[in-house]
Amino acid sequence: MFAVTLVLSIGLVISSASWRTKATETMAKVHMLNIGQGDSFLIEAENGAQLLLDGGRDATVLSELSKVMAWNDKKIDVIVATHPDADHVGGLVDVIKRYDVGLFLTSDVVAETQVYKSLIDNVLKKKIPAYYVRQGMNLAMTDKTSFTVLFPDRDTHTWETNTASVVGRLQIGDRSVLFTGDSPVAIEQYLAKTSASWRTNLLDVDILKLGHHGSKTSTSQEYLKATTPQLALISAGVNNSYGHPHKEVLDLLRQFNISYVSTQTAGTMTLETDGLKWDKR
Repeated sequence: MFAVTLVLSIGLVISSASWRTKATETMAKVHMLNIGQGDSFLIEAENGAQLLLDGGRDATVLSELSKVMAWNDKKIDVIVATHPDADHVGGLVDVIKRYDVGLFLTSDVVAETQVYKSLIDNVLKKKIPAYYVRQGMNLAMTDKTSFTVLFPDRDTHTWETNTASVVGRLQIGDRSVLFTGDSPVAIEQYLAKTSASWRTNLLDVDILKLGHHGSKTSTSQEYLKATTPQLALISAGVNNSYGHPHKEVLDLLRQFNISYVSTQTAGTMTLETDGLKWDKR
């Protein structure tokens, strides 16, 4: 097993003062990047602060980032790697080599793969501050925009990698998105059940990023009832060998009257909001 010298931090709060302000705008953006069979999302707060959630399998992420970032922008404030699978973190190696990254966050699950070792080696080589996440960690990008970790809520370093995926809620004013990595049905049901005891229902969102690229191993009825999204996001490769998204999942979305958009047909897609309403472009 590779030795990972990241720091465990429970309840870490990173304030807006930790983020570099790049612009003064009124719109925050969520970019679903077309990186093939994998996940990668770039979140931009209204002040230009950026959070990259996963990076796909390979260097494709660099060309997709160049479509949504200014040519002279060489900084990404925070990277969140939801779990060590290659289709989520392989491209992060190239991102870390290309960009000045302010902070690296991930689940504490480990994988004995070369791509994971390369990722961690590059994080350490560039001396990027790095932490394991826990439920309750809050990243305050601005007074209006924040990313809150909902899972994992315990030590997951020996777990199966998908099961240990980081689940996080993006809040932008009154608008919200739930990112689920490759979380399976068991974790969805656990969160749906435990959310009843939370002070506020953080699962209830406008937009849901479907788990595991629209696989039938995720997106349970219980989860859709708990999250009540109006729109689902699906990041999956065209004609992928897994058949993602699965028909069972698309049927469930229709049953719950949930619209969806996929990188397979939309390519890289941007949602933007002023905190009151969503627009797609």
